[in-house]
Amino acid sequence: MIPAEKIIVALDTQDDKKVEALFKALSGEHVWIKIGMEAFYTFGPDVVFDAHDKGFKIFLDLKLHDIPNTVANGLKTLARLPVDMMNVHAAGGKEMMMRSLDALSSHPKRPLLIAVTQLTSTSEAQMQTDQKISTTLAESVLNYARITKEAGFDGVVSSPLEVGLIKQELGENFITVTPGIRPKDYASDDQKRITTPLEALKMGTDFMVIGRPITESSDPKLALKNILEGK
Repeated sequence: MIPAEKIIVALDTQDDKKVEALFKALSGEHVWIKIGMEAFYTFGPDVVFDAHDKGFKIFLDLKLHDIPNTVANGLKTLARLPVDMMNVHAAGGKEMMMRSLDALSSHPKRPLLIAVTQLTSTSEAQMQTDQKISTTLAESVLNYARITKEAGFDGVVSSPLEVGLIKQELGENFITVTPGIRPKDYASDDQKRITTPLEALKMGTDFMVIGRPITESSDPKLALKNILEGK
């Protein structure tokens, strides 16, 4: 059985009726809601307040990446919203993350801060060709995780496949949030590095991000129930 508190449901839509229906279907299920660029840019802060008012914990997934001052001030503004977790791109560098953490030092209840390592839609060949990173993908992820911890952040976004390495080197308390989760026999869509929910749980992930298998289901509550039961 997978604890519902480990599931972050990805709200990636521009349809307000889908948002309303999903919140209604998952009400009381103790899952998190991930509000990404698509939903936030469509509905603005209202969708955050709506999710909060309905009792969900919120991961605001905007993946900030800019010069240190801009990202720090951006996060400081976003932290005024009732969010529980926010993220940046680790590729922005240690200084960017340290400045971001410092900007939130006086926050009365600071959200968790995590950094994206390598997107789960990126293959090793793509990374080496497009980003000109000559190491293995796992080594790149671990390097980004190291500088994220050195900057004082709470954890990283990675695929489930790298969780073991991250936990082994950086400790069990360093949070891992893992997209690329697909129930057995579900299409991989644009994800490259994927596992099933049960596999991700065994690998030690703290939170698993699941979108379309739940949000595109005709019965999101049943889809979630099946995932929690390991089906």
